[in-house]
Amino acid sequence: MDYPDFEFLKFDARPNGVLLITINRPEVMNATNARLHWELTKVWGVVNDDPKTKVAVITGAGDKAFSAGGDLDWIARMVGDSATISNVMNEASDIVYNMMACDKPIISAINGVAVGAGLAVAILADISIMAEEARITDGHVKLGVAAGDHAAICWPLLCGMAKAKYYLMTAEFVDGKEAERIGLVSLCVPRAALMDKAMAVADKLAAGSQQAIRFTKRSLNGWMNLARPVFESSLAMEMLCFLGEDAPEGVAAVREKRAPKFPSANR
Repeated sequence: MDYPDFEFLKFDARPNGVLLITINRPEVMNATNARLHWELTKVWGVVNDDPKTKVAVITGAGDKAFSAGGDLDWIARMVGDSATISNVMNEASDIVYNMMACDKPIISAINGVAVGAGLAVAILADISIMAEEARITDGHVKLGVAAGDHAAICWPLLCGMAKAKYYLMTAEFVDGKEAERIGLVSLCVPRAALMDKAMAVADKLAAGSQQAIRFTKRSLNGWMNLARPVFESSLAMEMLCFLGEDAPEGVAAVREKRAPKFPSANR
């Protein structure tokens, strides 16, 4: 693939080697459908192989969302469908591992709500910069499935086990100030300053020693590589939940904007 082949990612290459990537489905708050989820597995290899790119910055189109979770129709197709589950499981793994394998530093500019695969990209970025007003949540348990698409490999490292368990088991939202306070994101700034700050950091990295920066990323990712068995187990358990009794109710509750009544909680 090359940049023109992407449907829902927009690219703006700067002369100094900074590549701005925009998740571009603003009409649905940049929610992840099947095509965008697949594109998020592929883009990091393209970035890695692009000799003109030194640093990638990723953000969401518009001023409301980085990426507001998965399209409900797409998620609903996963429920009880082993073939779809298997495909999504492979792609979720690829997003994590391909971001880690990309030699170039990745910066996320979290401009609004981030959930699901979008949250994975936001948090897995090497440097995450979040607007104070933005809100993030790993909402898996609200759907009746385990938190599996990225959280187990990095949340305990970022914010500690106590906070990771609390937010992943309750699915409460975290705003930018709290996310920075607990170490879940690198920096928090007012929304109006977000892109200027993200691009300033990117410019600094683009002007630095490329080998030193890339080897530093590779070295630090060793800590996440140690957690690969934990991540793969969590991902398998998430997908197993899509075959269980709670997932249909979780999807229905989100669609109907009501509290779920999980069968497993009502026995």
